[in-house]
Amino acid sequence: MTTAARPGQFTGATDNSANGGLFTDTKIDGIPDLISADVLAAQAAATAAKLSETNAATSETNANADATATAADKVATAADRVATAADVVSTNADVVTTNANVASISGSVTAAANSATAAASSESAAAGSATTASTQANTATQQANSATTNASLALGYKNDAQTAKTAAETAETNAETAETNAETAETNAGNSATAAAGSASTASTQATNAGNSATAAASSATASANSATASGNSASTASGHATTATNEATKSQNYAIKVDGAITGSEYSSKAWATGGTGIDNASGGGSAKDWATDTTNTVDNTEYSAKEYAIGIQSGQSNGSSKQWALGGGNFVMATPVTGSGGTAKYSAAYWADQAASSVANFDEKYYGNYASDAAAENAHEAAGKTVTVGDLYYSTSVNAVRYCQVAPSGTGAPVGTWQSIAQQDLSSYATNGFAIAMSIAL
Repeated sequence: MTTAARPGQFTGATDNSANGGLFTDTKIDGIPDLISADVLAAQAAATAAKLSETNAATSETNANADATATAADKVATAADRVATAADVVSTNADVVTTNANVASISGSVTAAANSATAAASSESAAAGSATTASTQANTATQQANSATTNASLALGYKNDAQTAKTAAETAETNAETAETNAETAETNAGNSATAAAGSASTASTQATNAGNSATAAASSATASANSATASGNSASTASGHATTATNEATKSQNYAIKVDGAITGSEYSSKAWATGGTGIDNASGGGSAKDWATDTTNTVDNTEYSAKEYAIGIQSGQSNGSSKQWALGGGNFVMATPVTGSGGTAKYSAAYWADQAASSVANFDEKYYGNYASDAAAENAHEAAGKTVTVGDLYYSTSVNAVRYCQVAPSGTGAPVGTWQSIAQQDLSSYATNGFAIAMSIAL
């Protein structure tokens, strides 16, 4: 008897009657080849399942590297599920192999047919396992992502836990400090209790004193109330006096310096009367002291002029003329200009009349020669001064003690002389005396 063929080694040439095989029917000579093909397909399915197992294991490793312990456990569980599915595929493959061996050993067509059916089932199972492995791989990827997220959350929780730990340590320190403070407060409370007992005694004494003080205070309050009333009345009176004082101060100030109008009625300030102001300047019956002293451009009170104007002014309205005009000349102090009037009523300055007097003296000098001893001496002196002897000239003759006057002018100079006649003294002896004349005047 020929040894049965091994799985995967069916060729259709070794298992027949010519070669010592169990099958002599030519119609079933091709069955081994069919079974061999099924076995190869099962082996391929087993290989794919094994690859899925490897991929699942790789996913498990990656998940373990990135996730926290809890998330990694979940991924490991999913990977275990994938591995279990792969084991099922492997087991099915083993079943196929066993069935093939049974078919080879028994040589039964029925067994071979069953093996073929089992191989087909195994192929279907392998395909399902491959699909399951792919699904589990996707699940593993999702779980890995979830693990990453959970790892971030875990790190946050770790940081929060660290912060909580620090806060707890701080709270512990604060609690210890509070305990120390409580002990100190307890000691202080004991001391305060002792002091309070002493204070209670003192408070009792003080209460008695306070009662006495209250009585005194009540009396003082009454007195204070009376004083307050009196003070209120005094304050009211003082307020009235203050208002009056303010008003009087304002009034005094106005009487001193107000220059923008009357204070009351026709009363003006000292400053207004002194230097001028509204209602004073150029007002009828008004005029400041300053204007009365120095104004040379207008009348002071619409009628009269200032002292300065009367002294040196030249206003045309001032028809009486200023002192300076009367001294020097009218208008702008022109000697020949009348100070007042014109023509026959013209009146001139002192300077004008002095000049006129000087001219008169010169004219008198032309007429009166002075004292001389003879007519010839008088004429010679006069002519020597460059003057001409004319009828009516006079001189005083020291020889006859009389004033002589020229009756006939000389015809030349030198020895020839004119005719001179002494003015005879009037004989008054026949006239009445002063007393008689007065008496007769009274009588008459």
